[in-house]
Amino acid sequence: MMKKNSIIRLLKFTIPYLKIIIVAAICVLLVNTAQLAKPYILKIVIDDFLINGRPESGLYSITAMGIFYMLAVALGALLTFGQVNLMNYAGQQIISKLRKKVFTHIQYLPLSYLDKFSTGRLITRATNDVEALNEVFTDILINLFRDVFLLTGIIFVMFRMNVGLAAISFVAIPFIFLITNFFKNKIKENFKTMKSLIGQINGFFAENISGMKLVQIFNRELEKQKEFKLLNDKYFKSTMFQVQMNSLLRPIIEILQTLTVATLVWYGMGKIIGGTLELGVLYAFTTYIKQFFEPINDLAENYNTIQSAIVSADRIFELLDQEELLEDLDTGIAIQRLKGDIEFKDVWFAYNEENWILKGVSFVIAAGETAAFVGATGAGKTTIISLISRFYKIQKGKILIDGIDINDYRLWHLRKNVAVVLQDVFLFSGDIRRNIALNDEISELQVNEALELSCANEFIDELPGGMLEPVRERGSTFSAGQRQLLSFARAIAHDPVILVLDEATSNIDTNTELLIQQSIENISANRTTLIIAHRLSTIRNADKIILLRKGKLVEMGNHDELLQKDGYYKELYQAQYA
Repeated sequence: MMKKNSIIRLLKFTIPYLKIIIVAAICVLLVNTAQLAKPYILKIVIDDFLINGRPESGLYSITAMGIFYMLAVALGALLTFGQVNLMNYAGQQIISKLRKKVFTHIQYLPLSYLDKFSTGRLITRATNDVEALNEVFTDILINLFRDVFLLTGIIFVMFRMNVGLAAISFVAIPFIFLITNFFKNKIKENFKTMKSLIGQINGFFAENISGMKLVQIFNRELEKQKEFKLLNDKYFKSTMFQVQMNSLLRPIIEILQTLTVATLVWYGMGKIIGGTLELGVLYAFTTYIKQFFEPINDLAENYNTIQSAIVSADRIFELLDQEELLEDLDTGIAIQRLKGDIEFKDVWFAYNEENWILKGVSFVIAAGETAAFVGATGAGKTTIISLISRFYKIQKGKILIDGIDINDYRLWHLRKNVAVVLQDVFLFSGDIRRNIALNDEISELQVNEALELSCANEFIDELPGGMLEPVRERGSTFSAGQRQLLSFARAIAHDPVILVLDEATSNIDTNTELLIQQSIENISANRTTLIIAHRLSTIRNADKIILLRKGKLVEMGNHDELLQKDGYYKELYQAQYA
């Protein structure tokens, strides 16, 4: 059974469209009235005029009854058209808002939480799971309302017409409840498995399409096909189980319906022969029984959809319930522009429990200084950069910017003052200018200056479209060095106080690297610049070089000072330039 919390929260999405839903509900009530009237009109025609031969008078005539019947059919069709359009409009609006809410929620989740989720799982919840609720809002919700009132109306009319026949008609109801309850548990558990598998399949596709170049370089196509086949076969089996359950449920309901009608006809014919029952009443009852089982058959037909929606709703709200983890961008000290003083005070940090990445790291970087971080892979260099932008929270110590704990700043203002150029550059689909400005209010002059300082203007001027040159997914049509230059221009265009270069020159040739070194000197005069680099040639002019080893700060000073110390930095330098 769906969690009550999920039901209430789903219904809350309908509140803005309550007027539309009420109008649709009124249409449904009128359609139901027309549906209930049709068998009763035929009952009057059969019993009063065809069998008993009562005289016709005005509206009490076969012609009038025929007109009433046609009006009931026409009214039902017209109102059904209106109801379907109204509910689909409201349903699509609800689904659109829910999808937007899920996407926005994911955007504000911290990296520490997103690290635990595969891309496929998040994509599945934002697409497949949301889409699974589409039919619930556009069709099943109003149909459920229609079916409840239709069943209530049928029961009322049938008991008014003949209590004995009505009692026989509803003998099958307890069996229907037992059967549907049995199927419900099996189907819901299997749907959980299906949702998990489709998430894995989405993740597998996303990962392998992004890494297709590597797959082809190492000729791993067959191995990846085998991996996918295992996932796909599991999903196929779980899907076939759903098909089998659904194909069993509907025939069982139809058998119960047929047995009920047969029992009703057998019992009714005996009463007709005995003269205690009219033929029109029996005809009306058989028609009402078919109408009674129609929503039950619909339920059997849509049972998979309903169970899928139940599981999807729980999965969506499981994600949305992580509200306490959401990053609050607007709480804290508001400051438009920082100075750029950075201080780490005995900082300890671990991604997982006490597997410490940083162990009591302390240092001070003055505003406007260029500081470089050096150390072997896993020493904690990139972690320091992530902590400055407050992507993760430290377990011990303090990180201060301009003498204030970074946790006290408004996150939006803090990150606006820090720009990071990563080694693995991400470019969005669109054009070059959009990738630099990121839809921010950046003037053409600022963009051109950024391109010039980053030396990216040299290759952009040679492109047919210039700054409007199309950028394909992840910038696949540009070289690694060109993507790096565009990333550098993007950082400069946003005029940060603190500029971070994380292995930013690793994919750039020597000539371009010399140009970027000049660019860094040009823009770092009024900025605090942090550089992470394996090439020691790129950091020789840094004001401060900080060496990390196994999460601890082991040496600090400028290039000449560290060479004179005859320590770890000198070893690294000699190893590179021996």
